[in-house]
Amino acid sequence: MAENVKIIKGTSLWSDAWKRLLKNKLAVFGLIVLAIMVLLVTFGPAIIYWSTGFTADAFPDDGSLLKSFPPSLSHPMGTDEGGRDMFARVLQGGRISLMVGIISTVVSLIVGVSYGAIAGYLGGRIDNLMMRIVDMIYAIPYILIVIVLLSVFGGQNTPAWIKFLSERFGGTGNQGLSQIFLLFFALGLVSWLTMARVVRGQVLSIKNQEFALAAKATGVSTFGIIFRHLVPNTLGPVIVYATLTVPSVMLTEAFLSYLGLGVQAPFASWGSLAADGVKNIAIFPWQLIFPGVTMALTLFSLNFLGDGLRDALDPQTRKF
Repeated sequence: MAENVKIIKGTSLWSDAWKRLLKNKLAVFGLIVLAIMVLLVTFGPAIIYWSTGFTADAFPDDGSLLKSFPPSLSHPMGTDEGGRDMFARVLQGGRISLMVGIISTVVSLIVGVSYGAIAGYLGGRIDNLMMRIVDMIYAIPYILIVIVLLSVFGGQNTPAWIKFLSERFGGTGNQGLSQIFLLFFALGLVSWLTMARVVRGQVLSIKNQEFALAAKATGVSTFGIIFRHLVPNTLGPVIVYATLTVPSVMLTEAFLSYLGLGVQAPFASWGSLAADGVKNIAIFPWQLIFPGVTMALTLFSLNFLGDGLRDALDPQTRKF
């Protein structure tokens, strides 16, 4: 009798979510495109240099006045007005754009999750005060705060710890890299507000459940209850919102670079490449088309993946 009994294996929330994600064709498409894009921007410039000798910053010295040529076999995306290979520049710019999106999102996660979890768990006057601070910052235009931070702390006023990071990774006097690190933290430190609200709402809904009360009764510290018991149970919404924050931050960086406040030469991002391409769109349209299409495809993929993760982690919100 016992031999005929079938053993049914249980499944976890994450395995069920992964199965639901794989059924979402747009989310799978976004995941595949993002994986390909990460591989291209990571290894592409080195492969291009090894196979053709072209680099993102190499100016050809052939004596000709016309440097910008349309796409060809040797230059699949053409060249810019200085004769540099656009394919190598787009991949190199993708590194900066993706790094800005990912690192700024990580900064916003650290600040927003900690702030929202503490406010939600402590409650009362502390929660009220912390959320009113968030409301006041919300009242100031998001992009204005970033511009002020970049203007005040940029150039000669760059903080010493940002200069140390730029010198550590790029050498002494590398102001362009200092601007990139400043951009990372400026975008991250103003994009945590919605994350704080999301986490606070989740913590408010679970802080009085049995597992949290049991941890408190056994003498676990407030810090331990918040970060060891409550925060892990909010990871579903946090992951979804983080996935949707990356394209938002990338768009903001592209806008700032278009205004000349973002990534500075000799570095480039998709936003700065698009800004350079706009100047010559009537004569050399490929200088705008290729970085613009690449950025748009990446942003679409991130949004598709974010929507798919939201539906997978919370099936009740799926659209019918």
